Amino acid sequence: MRDHPFTTRRRLLVAAGALGVVATGLGGSVESALAQSTTSVDELMAPEALPDVVLGSKDAPVTMVEYASMTCSHCARFHAETYPTLKSKYIDTGKVRFILREFPLDPLAALGFMLARCSGTDDKRTALVDLMFDQQKNWAFVDKPIQALSDLVKQAGFTQDSFDACMQNKDLYDKINQVRDRAAEKFGVDATPTFFINGKKQAGEITVDELEKMLDPLVKS
Repeated sequence: MRDHPFTTRRRLLVAAGALGVVATGLGGSVESALAQSTTSVDELMAPEALPDVVLGSKDAPVTMVEYASMTCSHCARFHAETYPTLKSKYIDTGKVRFILREFPLDPLAALGFMLARCSGTDDKRTALVDLMFDQQKNWAFVDKPIQALSDLVKQAGFTQDSFDACMQNKDLYDKINQVRDRAAEKFGVDATPTFFINGKKQAGEITVDELEKMLDPLVKS
């Protein structure tokens, strides 16, 4: 079998250095952004290095942006326990437009996001993100995560060739990291998950009860 450049942790770190990944220590440039708990929705929704995948109505009264990492267990739990209510009660009913943006905390998380972007349509990207969060413990925290991730995404239509091609797409890799870096430098994001609800920053996982307390006054006003 062909050897992959990300097959071991050591290779992950080597690849991170070669491609300029900053997996930790986002630096002092975020200090001014950290002082702000709110930013304008227009500024938040300015074009990114990669196009946003928007769920829900563009005319929704609430805009909710999540910065997540594919290897973040708190993100996976939010998507398992809270996101179903968010989708059925708020997104599908036209009350919230929701955007998930890439904030990879390590090269493996970046690869997960790359595969989601390589999957094709926005619907396929969303479905693959859901699948990776749902199966996170089976690929992100195992001895051979790259092989496990390859096996997982083949369920979504990838072949070995398309997996390899996506993994080697440096331009996509760089753009994903640009999304992360802008969030850190401009909006003070330094952990995942971090949410912006109509521009108001909310760091950390959100329960269903907390979500409803945040959103209900906004959608009823």
